[in-house]
Amino acid sequence: MITAGIVGATGYMGGEALRVLLEHPGVEVVWATSRTGSEIAEFHPNLYESGITLIHPDETTPCDVVFLALPTTATLEAADVFLKQGCKVIDLGAAFRLSNRKIWEKVYGQEHAKWHLSKKAVYGISELHKDEIKNTQLVANPGCFSSAAILGMAPLFKKDMVDIDRVIVDGLSGTAGIGAELSRAAHHPEIGNNLIPYNVVNHRHSYEMEQELGIIAKKEVTVHFTPVYAPIIRGILGICHVFPKKSVKKDDVIGIYKDFYKDDYFVRVYDLPKEENVSWQYKPYPWVNSVAGTNYCFIGFDVDEKRGRIVIFSVLDSIGKGGAQAGVENMNLMFGLDRADGLRRRGFHPV
Repeated sequence: MITAGIVGATGYMGGEALRVLLEHPGVEVVWATSRTGSEIAEFHPNLYESGITLIHPDETTPCDVVFLALPTTATLEAADVFLKQGCKVIDLGAAFRLSNRKIWEKVYGQEHAKWHLSKKAVYGISELHKDEIKNTQLVANPGCFSSAAILGMAPLFKKDMVDIDRVIVDGLSGTAGIGAELSRAAHHPEIGNNLIPYNVVNHRHSYEMEQELGIIAKKEVTVHFTPVYAPIIRGILGICHVFPKKSVKKDDVIGIYKDFYKDDYFVRVYDLPKEENVSWQYKPYPWVNSVAGTNYCFIGFDVDEKRGRIVIFSVLDSIGKGGAQAGVENMNLMFGLDRADGLRRRGFHPV
């Protein structure tokens, strides 16, 4: 059995990692931390009588893998400590996601005190970096918006099919992405019956998108990204607009995506046909609640041949495939397990 610890188990991301690992057939959760000393059910009522006792971070012991669900500064110190103990580390935050130090320090407004660790970290989108993840000690789990957009556009960038100077992404997020701390934007009377744009210029996840898509394209990429909070709990809808270099048919696009993701269990190309003689077309496009609570990403499309645009719809759970469950998938790869172990659950319907 793989022994696992979770630092910062009281937030939504840490709680999701804990929930999934408790069901994993190859993992024993040996500790989970909280600075308050409270019972786990005070933070996650779904884990009542789960057998988990929260301990103070100072009481942790070495184990095979540690999941970090902490603020950035605390992550830098904790990652260094656990790596020196011989643990593998999966950071569910943003401390190691960017490969350019100057950009990271500008985006996050602080000095990166452990940059030598960033040089060793692998960006945790398994569909792009599977072999590197298998051989690393440190995984930088991607941001939720980043995961949706990168998975949504990677096949077209790989084929050099689109204008990389015109890339537009609109992202809608559920409020779980804000975190468990109280926030006005997540307060039900404020977000209910509302949509709230935020950080519409220089959002941190823009830099992850540009980094990873630029690696694929082998050129510098600019992504114009606008995020919006929506009155749902879990989920990301990434709406990606790209402009093909030459005319393309929808069936051709579907074929490209199915070939690109043919070996990737958790990315499903959504290609239900349009309904005949129906004015309002919903059927061909993936819905966010289809993947709530899961590690799946559903990707659908349409092609505007008249105006020369491909629109990609990429949906995933912001703390599932966009967070903690992707972290568990990365853990599986790091330890030579089937990447789907403990993660095959499908979404609820209705939610």
